[in-house]
Amino acid sequence: MKKSLILGMSLALASGVAFAQSQGGVKGYGYDSKSQGSAKGGVQIQGNTQINATATNTNAVATGQGNTAKNAVGGIRGDTQIQGNTKINASAKNTSAVASGKGNTAENAVGVIGGK
Repeated sequence: MKKSLILGMSLALASGVAFAQSQGGVKGYGYDSKSQGSAKGGVQIQGNTQINATATNTNAVATGQGNTAKNAVGGIRGDTQIQGNTKINASAKNTSAVASGKGNTAENAVGVIGGK
């Protein structure tokens, strides 16, 4: 049991590092200017945005059927509209999100704006 938990945590950490290093950015998918300026499924930012985020020793482990475990440090999620300048300073250290059983969700969200 202990070995599988350590292996799962190691794999989650490695995939998290790989994901953090991948190129991407804020995408405004689905923005509809006719819907009173709301961002449908995407992010709309009008102004300057600065995100400074660091994460050290963060783990996310999900075991079982239909479980989700995730860590988010310094980000803007979908269905978010920001008007004006935004500055996010986020730091996470020694955090873990573990979901086990069936249909559970665990998340550490540090310095995150927006919904799921």
